[in-house]
This record gives sequence, structure tokens and C-alpha cells, in this order.
Amino acid sequence: MKGGNSTIWSFFFLEGFSRYPKLEVVLFVFSLVMYLITLFGNSTLILITLLDARLHTPMYLFLGNLSFMDICYTSASIPTLLVNLLSSQKTIILSGCAVQMYLSLAMGSTECVLLAVMAYDRYVAICNPLRYPIIMNRQICVQMASVSWMTGCLTALLETSFALQVPLCGNVIDHFTCEILAVLKLACTSSLLMDMIMLVISVLLLPIPMLLICVSYFFILSTILRISSAEGRSKAFSTCGAHLTVVILYYGAALSMYLKPSSSNSQEIDKIISLLYGVLTPMLNPIIYSLRNKDVQEAVKKLLDRITMQQTHDNL
Repeated sequence: MKGGNSTIWSFFFLEGFSRYPKLEVVLFVFSLVMYLITLFGNSTLILITLLDARLHTPMYLFLGNLSFMDICYTSASIPTLLVNLLSSQKTIILSGCAVQMYLSLAMGSTECVLLAVMAYDRYVAICNPLRYPIIMNRQICVQMASVSWMTGCLTALLETSFALQVPLCGNVIDHFTCEILAVLKLACTSSLLMDMIMLVISVLLLPIPMLLICVSYFFILSTILRISSAEGRSKAFSTCGAHLTVVILYYGAALSMYLKPSSSNSQEIDKIISLLYGVLTPMLNPIIYSLRNKDVQEAVKKLLDRITMQQTHDNL
């Protein structure tokens, strides 16, 4: 990277989309609408999985965790983005930058592992349906979800701790958030240790979970194709369709950001990908699961009926 004198910075400038001032208002409206939909959709999904006894199953336990991660992930960066899009002073203090970096890494890393866990859950449900209640009992599911959280939080702590120790020769981050790759571009010298940590964690949390997902779906597809009835095949496909759609959206954006050559795209393209990755995917998750799942649709209808009845009772 570049050389020079390092400084301990107390704050950073987030350049964001300041080169395109006319675009900032459009991005503000887009980000605000997407963020509000994300909060509403994921909160509703968490609420119905808690209130509806029919959804107290492993699949919806993991889905509730996924929705909570999406809320945390977007809340780590989008509020700051919204403020900076309308502000001339696009700054963030060091502690705020560290928290933002950690939460983004932790939630993103946890989601990588959780999506692989959800693929295994679908594998057991379709390939070993008779043993499913035994294999995926509540204790095992809680442990698998906990491992996902621990893996994501610990790897994020490791990355953030080392990133904050790297000497920086500037405090202007060419991004709309304290994204770790954008921060490390300010390093005065190249850090072999930091590069190795980033590479190892990227491989552990992107290609390996993706490989496990692919293996799970290979066996799932093999099993589905052996089902004789068209109705049975359709039902089996529908239980996996939502998860597979989310996996493609999530890993497609993540792989394009973290496992590409640094010179393959401009920084502006990286920002757009990050914005879509950080806003659009978390917003689409509850919509995808709701559209493809009759249980979720019925639970939402039941919740709305309950709210309507309560309002009617209060008015009387």
C-alpha cells in the first residue's frame, strides 16, 4: 500500500456518495424506504414465529435468528448512511467506526454459517424425514444456532481488533460505512498478518459454507427427483425454494465483494454492491419466505385478525 507517517485518528470522514450530490437525495429515499421495510418485515417474521405455535419448528427457529441478524446488520450502518446523505459533515468517531465495523462483520459472518445450518436442516427434513424430529431436536437446533453466533462474533472480534491496530495514513474512508476493506486501504504499509487473517476468515466463512450448502442441495435434489408424485416433488421444492433464493442473493453479493481482485471494479461499484448487499437482501428475506410459505402467510393472517379483533373490542 502506501507509505508515510501514521496518526492515531479520533474520527473519520465517510466519503460515501458525496461525489454525486444530486444522487444523494435519491439514495436517501431509497435507503430509508428499504430500511423501514426491513425493520417491519423482519420484526413481523420474528413476532409470528414466537406467537404461532405451528411455527415452533427448527426451520422457523433459524429463520427468526436470520431476521434478527438482518435487523442488526442494517441498523449498524444504514442510520449513519441516512444522516450522512443529508449532512455536509460526513464524520464518525473512532469508537463508532469500530462498533459499526464489528457489528457488520459479526452479523455478516454469522449469517454465512447460519445459511449453511439451514441447508442442513432442509437436507435432513427431505432426505431423512422419519428421523428429522430426532436429529433436529430443539437442543441440537439451539446449539447449532449458538455455534453460528459464536463463530461470527469471534471472527469479527479478531478482524476488528487487528484492523484497529493497523497504522493509518489518512482518515477519509472512501465508503459510506466503516467497511473493513475500505478502512484497510488507508494503511500506511501492507500488513501480512492482517492479509492472512482476512484471507483465512474469508475462506472459512464464504467458500466452505457455500460448499456445504451445495453438497446438501445435491442430495436434496437427488431425493426430490426420486419422488414419484408431481405433488410431492412440488411440495419438496417449495420448502427449499425460499432458502435457496436467499442463499443466491446473499452469497452472490458477498463473494463479489470479498473474493474478487481489488482492481476488478472501481470503488464506486463496490459501494453500490455494498448498498444492495446491506439493504436490499435483508429487506427481501422476509418477503421471499412469506411469498413461498403458506404457514407464514397463515400466521400473518392470524396475527392481523387478532389485532383487528383487539381494536374492535377496544372501540366497543
